[in-house]
Amino acid sequence: MTKPIGRLTALLCTVFTLAACANEPVPGRASDDGTTATNTNGDVAVAIFAGGCFWCMEPPFDKLDGVLSTTSGYTDGDVESPTYKQVSAGVTGHTEAVRIEYDPSRVTYRELLGVFWKNIDPFAVNRQFCDGGTQYRSGIYFMNEQEQALATETAAAVAKQFGDVVATEIKPASAFYAAEDYHQDYYLRNPIRYKFYRRGCGRDKRLDELWGTERN
Repeated sequence: MTKPIGRLTALLCTVFTLAACANEPVPGRASDDGTTATNTNGDVAVAIFAGGCFWCMEPPFDKLDGVLSTTSGYTDGDVESPTYKQVSAGVTGHTEAVRIEYDPSRVTYRELLGVFWKNIDPFAVNRQFCDGGTQYRSGIYFMNEQEQALATETAAAVAKQFGDVVATEIKPASAFYAAEDYHQDYYLRNPIRYKFYRRGCGRDKRLDELWGTERN
């Protein structure tokens, strides 16, 4: 059962969303197989990160030059095509994540990792900010050995910088399932509700404590 403090996201989704839930890929967004994609304009690489509420993980990547799309969804679980209700209850093994399609000639995986670390609490175990449970654990899901090495290297640097144990898991990418449509670009579609949630969850307060001006 989800802990009371971890119910805020689910409650806000229920109260603030009028759209129906449909666990289908969002038109024009990334596919859900967790693989690297290509298009006619050249190579398009994929990165998958988990940093708590996926609403809050889209904005910092969307503003990067070279990021082509971000998709909120679920990864690293045991159930095929899970719903938000299932994942938020913590019964599928998934964590909320974002799948990022980007142009590696304009933004590197290392740069994406830099943005990732400065938008999470890397020391929180099975939670991020006000949301608790394994479904809110942080994670880096690599596609190849080079990405694994970079993820491990940067995690070690964060641990050394703070003198603390990094709880973020680093694992091979597995199936990624796009979340229901109403979760996509939530910060753009529902800016007031998004800001209310983000402030109420204490995300920026904790990030400022950890990273200060480094994250700007």
